[in-house]
Amino acid sequence: MDRIKVGIIGASPDRGWAARAHVPALRALDQCELTAVATSRPESAERAAAEFGAAHAFADARQLADHPDVDLVVVTVRVPKHRELVQAALDAGKHVYCEWPLARTAEEAEVLVEGARSAGVHNVIGLQALRAPAIVRAKELIDQGALGRITSAAVHSARGKGAAGRVPEWAAYTLQSANAAGLLEVHGGHVLSVLDHLLGGITELSADLALQHPHQVVAETGQEAPVDSPDHLVLNARSGSGATLSANVRDAEAADPRVRLEVVGTEGSLAITSTGAEDPRGTQIQMSDLELRRPAEPGLPWETVQLPQALPVTQEARNVAAVYAEIAEGLRTGVQTAPDFTRALRLHRVLDAIRTSARTGARQRLS
Repeated sequence: MDRIKVGIIGASPDRGWAARAHVPALRALDQCELTAVATSRPESAERAAAEFGAAHAFADARQLADHPDVDLVVVTVRVPKHRELVQAALDAGKHVYCEWPLARTAEEAEVLVEGARSAGVHNVIGLQALRAPAIVRAKELIDQGALGRITSAAVHSARGKGAAGRVPEWAAYTLQSANAAGLLEVHGGHVLSVLDHLLGGITELSADLALQHPHQVVAETGQEAPVDSPDHLVLNARSGSGATLSANVRDAEAADPRVRLEVVGTEGSLAITSTGAEDPRGTQIQMSDLELRRPAEPGLPWETVQLPQALPVTQEARNVAAVYAEIAEGLRTGVQTAPDFTRALRLHRVLDAIRTSARTGARQRLS
């Protein structure tokens, strides 16, 4: 195909990840064009189409998926709707790009993995941190043996959500575990996807989950928001290569939100860090400008590693644009390299193991 015709489900004209990341990413690429949008109401869909330059507007996501002017269906709605909407795209025989998490549970994700396999389409999960320039370069250095044998990795990631006991109305649903969009699933999932990517699959783990800020109010209304989703994760794990892994991931950070990931090998180390609190909701590994540093030789000061020039779009859109470019190349060659649903299912199983370990106190082993 000359240009990939993209339809976005959840392209709200008022706010949301589609408007902040996906639309700017598509505008920056020659390989893709936004042809259709879908929202929950006809009037908002029409406004979105006019604002984003799409030819078609739908209040029914299935109509978008079925439309001949859509090659790739992008799902950017709340997690509880992911299974239904991804399945609609698969039923229509369309390629699918779904934001992480793929589904509420590993069981739902497994159904979608099988559905994508049966449909024979490209199926992409929105783990866009894996395409951040700093992480791409770090992966190259590790794979080239520049650090020697990897012995350990440690990550600290803190965001400010809920720090003052208040959350915006749009985020209130993430405070309830049933919606599978809390700290463990979203914040933790993106962080753990990077560890998995850089160091190989997590094979065993012990974890603790805690809810340290159980009282939150909706900023716009002052009403108390129900909270039962953990806001702290502490992880001790081991990779398939034998490296030790540790992670401290938390919400309600009162100081500057930040990310720091250090990887240590027998012949060197590297660090991936956020460069500042650019996002008012809190710096996160999947949407921040990241810096890569390493000493030229063991014992020397840390130096900044030069990274490839990024696309001239906002920091939130850069990694998403890289995923779209990878999708375009995969469709051109017939070989998918973008993160797929199988990777998402593996990550869902890691999250399940974390929940089990936190509940039972027992170390968990994964295949």
